[in-house]
Formats: sequence, structure tokens, C-alpha cells
Amino acid sequence: MLRPHPTFLHSLLSTYAELRDLQAHEDSPDVRRRLEDVSYTLCVSTGTRTPDAALATAKALLAGVATQDDSLLAA
Repeated sequence: MLRPHPTFLHSLLSTYAELRDLQAHEDSPDVRRRLEDVSYTLCVSTGTRTPDAALATAKALLAGVATQDDSLLAA
């Protein structure tokens, strides 16, 4: 599996956190759409299927730990 560049992952995680904070204060359609977009990009970039798995995998990749998404097994 290709691994995303650490700078790209940092940027995605930062954007995700900013949008989550913004959503807590302003839950507008634009904020929800942007959060869905960055969540999707995180999933694609990390080879996962859920935002929670993508966040965990991104953090693990940045920490240098190999992970495997098990969300495909829980159906």
C-alpha cells in the first residue's frame, strides 16, 4: 500500500480538527460538506472505510506504526 506523505496527513488531520470545532459552533451545510470531503480524503489516503479508522490510521502512520483497518471484517 502506498503511504501518504506525513505533511499531507498533518494537513488533513489539522483541517479535520478545525472543521469539527467549527461544526460544534456552526453546523451549516457548508461545514458539513467540507467535513465530509476531508473525511473521505482521509479514508482514501489511509486505505480505510470509516472516519474513525482513518483518524486512527493517520495518527499511527505519523507515529511510525503499521496498522490494518478491520472495518471490512465487521459487517
